[in-house]
Amino acid sequence: MVRLHLLGFFGVLFCLTVSCRGATYTVGDSNGWDISTDLDSWPNGKKFVVGDVLLFQYSSYHSVCELTKEEFESCNTSSALKTSTTGNTTFSLTKPGERYFACGNRMHCLGGMKIQIHVDPKPPATSPATRAPEGAPAPAPAPAPAPAVSLPGASKNGKPSVTSSAEFIKVGPPLLLFLLGIVGYFIFGGGH
Repeated sequence: MVRLHLLGFFGVLFCLTVSCRGATYTVGDSNGWDISTDLDSWPNGKKFVVGDVLLFQYSSYHSVCELTKEEFESCNTSSALKTSTTGNTTFSLTKPGERYFACGNRMHCLGGMKIQIHVDPKPPATSPATRAPEGAPAPAPAPAPAPAVSLPGASKNGKPSVTSSAEFIKVGPPLLLFLLGIVGYFIFGGGH
């Protein structure tokens, strides 16, 4: 019986740990890592932070290499920092700064199949109980958030909105894993 309790506890712990990771961005969104994808504009409007993951999905005609800035600018992939040809490659963004990726086929790289990603540091956790130093004016109240309800494909400016694949990946799998962990806890002895 004790083993079942431990198994349930570790299952919940694992799911909570997995659910606290950063966002996963599929490079090129639904088009993937491909020469026909507009990779120049793909990072626009996205904020990458330490802990996020880039997922490259590509055909057997391509590969993905992580490069230095100099290699990136000249499309020299002969001494890449990392190279993968699996068709389904992830790169964890582990530190702030610039990251450079390109297709290992030099002609594809020269044709624009490369991206530069700026990674910001992970923002510090804020506490609602923090106070201003004595004598400092009280902070102004935050503006009320806009309603979270929107119709699919609608945006405030009337143009169709394009949702990044990272939006679901930020919430869906961690929530699912958390719920599976709770169910597993009760099935394997946590709930008697």
